[in-house]
Amino acid sequence: MIPAQFDYLTPNSIDEAVGLLAQHPDEAKILAGGHSLIPAMKLRLAMPQVLIDIGRIKDLAYIREEGGQIRIGAMTTHYQLESSDRLREICPLLPECAAQIGDVQVRNKGTIGGSLAHSDPAGDWPAAIIALGAEIVAVSASGERVIKADDFFVDMLTTALVPGEILREIRIVTPSGRFGQSYMKVPQPASGFAVVGVAVHLTRDSSGACQSAGIGITGVASKVYRASGVEQAITGSGLDEQAVTAAAAHATDGVSVNSDLYASEAYRRHLAQVYTRRAIEAAASRAK
Repeated sequence: MIPAQFDYLTPNSIDEAVGLLAQHPDEAKILAGGHSLIPAMKLRLAMPQVLIDIGRIKDLAYIREEGGQIRIGAMTTHYQLESSDRLREICPLLPECAAQIGDVQVRNKGTIGGSLAHSDPAGDWPAAIIALGAEIVAVSASGERVIKADDFFVDMLTTALVPGEILREIRIVTPSGRFGQSYMKVPQPASGFAVVGVAVHLTRDSSGACQSAGIGITGVASKVYRASGVEQAITGSGLDEQAVTAAAAHATDGVSVNSDLYASEAYRRHLAQVYTRRAIEAAASRAK
């Protein structure tokens, strides 16, 4: 199909983009990689009157270490994250997650900021961002604000971004100590989106017990969520098979589980428990 008519604007800086968005607060949409918005426009599920393409803003594509944090620009592509040798050393969850997104064409063009702002309930990045306890930096004509990942994903295709705001940066505390990370998913056969996806970041104390755990689950509910019940159950344990299996049983506690063509509610609950156990086991084995 053909999108409805729209005006196309191409700012060269984040300040210019923010200014344009302020001029068109109700009718404009931000275009990043375009893998979510363009298909929606072609189906006329989205009909913005103004499209602000931030793809030319090179200052928004970066991976930096600063102030004990990993800082990632919103326009950083999945491939840039997948292929970063430095990230494989200091935060391997990010390249591991990126490598499982779509196909090579999607990873070369799609961006982490666009994916997060879209808040697809089966998207991969939200689970990793939740597990890592990241912060999202949004900018508008009023200035800058920082949003915790736990507060960022509001509902299906809905985030805490307000009209006039642009997602500018993702900040992650650089992991330290004995930590292990893993991302595992059951992909939809056509799109590659997660039927169930589980991201895990955990640390061990000096005795080898689980000191802390961050677990994000995608594909299961109307939005990504933190598996708090699993985190609480696994923390303090020796990460043995019995403890991990018991903790994984809490993967869908308090969640309204989706049912669709790819998985019934019961099967999706089962997959969530199985892949939570597998992801924890993989992360634990890497936390040496």
